[in-house]
Amino acid sequence: MFEGIYTALITPFKNSKIDFDALGAIIERQIKGGVKGFVLLGTTAETPALSFEEKKQILDFACPIIAGRAKVIIGAGSNNTQTTLKNVELASAYNPDALLIVTPYYNKPNLSGMIQHFSLAAQAGKPIVLYHIPGRTGQKLSQDFLGALLEAVPQIKAIKESDYDITHIVKTAVSFAAKRIEYICGNDDLWPVFLGLGARSLITAAGNSMAPAMVKIYDLFEQGKTKEAMEVFRAAWPIISGSFLEVNPTCSKYLLSKLGLCSQEVRLPLGELSPKTKDALDLMFENYPKEFFI
Repeated sequence: MFEGIYTALITPFKNSKIDFDALGAIIERQIKGGVKGFVLLGTTAETPALSFEEKKQILDFACPIIAGRAKVIIGAGSNNTQTTLKNVELASAYNPDALLIVTPYYNKPNLSGMIQHFSLAAQAGKPIVLYHIPGRTGQKLSQDFLGALLEAVPQIKAIKESDYDITHIVKTAVSFAAKRIEYICGNDDLWPVFLGLGARSLITAAGNSMAPAMVKIYDLFEQGKTKEAMEVFRAAWPIISGSFLEVNPTCSKYLLSKLGLCSQEVRLPLGELSPKTKDALDLMFENYPKEFFI
């Protein structure tokens, strides 16, 4: 269902309002850069800081621009089941290729609660990408827990893995490959690891500024040119790591501002980058191959 690079789009702001001109320009540059899809209203979009009306405005604007030129996954998860269902209803109206639903954060639901939460979301009839990010949710799902959840909710077609526990990542990849659950890399800095485990797609935050590099890594790997793919990854590493010097998407927005595509403005509770981080990103930007930027 999913292959290639999916950019988790930022929400550009200008004077506290959504900058739709910038959003449209970024989408066009992403498609030109070779991405296969987009995640709209994900974590990188600062969705927790958006109103319901703003979410609708983004979908009203972005989906007609993308217009089938790339796949669309829409984030709909929250730690409140009723809010999640409201988000699912909104997202489903735009006929996305899938819904991205995070395991409820802070609540740490048990298995029966998690099954009911995802089962209700599945009633919309859209494929679900389960978003597993223990660093933000505070809950890591074991292979047994995941297995029971996937068995109970067959509409879950993929897992976006954003854990950093390599043992967990390998075990999950091995455990569920035979069940045709697609394993999507959710960590830019672990992209080669996931490729080696058979993952076919990456949902990237760093790709907001450097999608062409991620696309090239994937294309070379698919051609069997693993050495060349790793050479590109090593060259891209400074910007990949630099994109997370501070909390996402603050660094990506700063890099996009240097490309003249949007302001570096983020919405509270996120704050402006420190001068030290800006200096580091400035240096990386000057020394990075320009053909890898969007």
